[in-house]
Amino acid sequence: MKHLEESDVGISFYISQLPGFRGILKQRYCDFIVNEVDSDGNVVHLTSLDAPPESMEKNETKISDQSNKGYASEIELFRSLVGDSDAECLKGLIDQVASGIEDGVSPIVLSPSSDKSHRTVSSLQGEQGYPGGHRIDWKDAGHPGTKDKRSVSTQRVTVFKQYANRLAALNERLIGIKVGDFCHVREGLVLGQLLGNRFTITLRGVVADSEETIKASADALGRLGFINYFGLQRFGSGSVPTHLIGAALLRGEWETAVSLILDPREGERDAIRKAREYYKESDDIEGTLRQFPRHLVAEKAILQCLKKYPGNYLQALKAIPRTLRMMYVHSYQSYLWNHAASMRVQKYGTKQVVLGDLVYCKGDNAEKETRVVNSEFDDDGCSDAFDSSHFDEISETDLPEERKDPVKALDAEDLLTGNYTIDDVVLPLPGSRAIYPTNDIAQVYHDFAKKDAISLTESVHSVKEFSITNMTGGFRRVFQKPIDFEWELLTYTEGNIPLAETDWDKITKSKPLNIIGGEDLRNGNEKENSFQCMKQSESFEHNVNLSTDNNEPNGVTEIGLPQVEPQFESGAPEAQRALKLSFTLPASCYATMAIRELLKTSTSVAFQKTLNTLS
Repeated sequence: MKHLEESDVGISFYISQLPGFRGILKQRYCDFIVNEVDSDGNVVHLTSLDAPPESMEKNETKISDQSNKGYASEIELFRSLVGDSDAECLKGLIDQVASGIEDGVSPIVLSPSSDKSHRTVSSLQGEQGYPGGHRIDWKDAGHPGTKDKRSVSTQRVTVFKQYANRLAALNERLIGIKVGDFCHVREGLVLGQLLGNRFTITLRGVVADSEETIKASADALGRLGFINYFGLQRFGSGSVPTHLIGAALLRGEWETAVSLILDPREGERDAIRKAREYYKESDDIEGTLRQFPRHLVAEKAILQCLKKYPGNYLQALKAIPRTLRMMYVHSYQSYLWNHAASMRVQKYGTKQVVLGDLVYCKGDNAEKETRVVNSEFDDDGCSDAFDSSHFDEISETDLPEERKDPVKALDAEDLLTGNYTIDDVVLPLPGSRAIYPTNDIAQVYHDFAKKDAISLTESVHSVKEFSITNMTGGFRRVFQKPIDFEWELLTYTEGNIPLAETDWDKITKSKPLNIIGGEDLRNGNEKENSFQCMKQSESFEHNVNLSTDNNEPNGVTEIGLPQVEPQFESGAPEAQRALKLSFTLPASCYATMAIRELLKTSTSVAFQKTLNTLS
């Protein structure tokens, strides 16, 4: 199976009719800078690596002590269920953790109980009654959204029951990661607690028929925006697209889905390819598990389950972590949405609303129209995050906060009033609560699903989580404009030097090199000392190479490009142009789709690698 192309998943049209131009995306890590935008609208920056003063640490201890006092009632309730011995074991464990011991905290083994009611109540209390639910781990981290692994990214992370000075000490040992700007919060972060991300993207090796073409294209992106497609990353990194696995699940073809996940595929490094081939030929689960690397989460979960329950493919699929296995059916939803968006653009253009378009209600209509109240994106499974290495330049998370605005189809009166514009148009992601446009775009969903032998109105099996009729569905804007959009055209002569300043550059007082209009802004030994982004890139490169062949079925690969240094025969390096863009996108929007609109070229990995080869 060949690698995925944009047209395979419905990515087919552009908004502007301007010609594109050549530009290399992510030639270096610092060409793709991502700063999270928190739920209050603040752009998150790393400004200091220092731990807070000791007084704050003491305050943290007091807060921890106060929290531990609250465990007494739960321990007594636990004692009433299991007796003194086990209750004292639990109390001892909590005391150890609360005392700040990092090492040597051993798990406790409770006495078996023959009383079924005790076992049941204990389980429920562990989930509902114990403060923080199952958050009994010493280190329990939370974050609102995953970021692009080929980037320099800044985001918030919360850690449960850990001292800031110990976290700050990690800066001496971590490779390619720095932690700082510590503060105390009462609640941990969860996925979705962000408005979006601020991107600073540098396109290198820009070649166009004229400078005016570049400027006109950049201006058009800011004014008109882009079609809000789900990017290629949504559909997987390997030669087996995740939406095909999703289609098999929706049809109830469990063995087919397992085969799609386990079978050999193109593009993986030899060791993984050979391990897949070995299993296909031998059915030796133990031998294959020894060969599979740790990052193949879904594959290993399936094999471990098949070892215990041979031939039970549904059980094996359910052994995959929920956030990962739900990715398959979500991917199929996205596949249908992309095709519907392309048909909407092809039939009705990008300039005005038409009869039957779906929009979020405004004003009085919002009060009258109440039949649909749900999210910008997915379904009830979306409270779960995708795998931690999930998507890249997507303005994560794919899980924006649920909207309370109802959705309606435009009628003739709406068109006459002019209250709605093309920016208001949304399209549904299929599900039980989704409604469809009342024009012919609705049929696109059913036609494409029918090609895959899938019905959007009834399920052929009783497994709810793999049934599209059990998924809530949602809505997504068809057109998106970049927010606070800025751009500048630069010239440079050395391809290994950063052209944008990262938070780390600011902390270390380094000044990245911008050679604008031929003027060299560098002086003294700054070349040797200042460009931390380049050094950081080398560390990141080491880490990413370890998982370059990650074909986990969660779509974990972005436009990952090798670091390529330009080669010059002799004399002074040739001046090249770069376009630096800065903009903010809401959660669930893909920055690569904005760049695609600008360049009018494919965002596929294969195509972008050819540009690097040519550079």
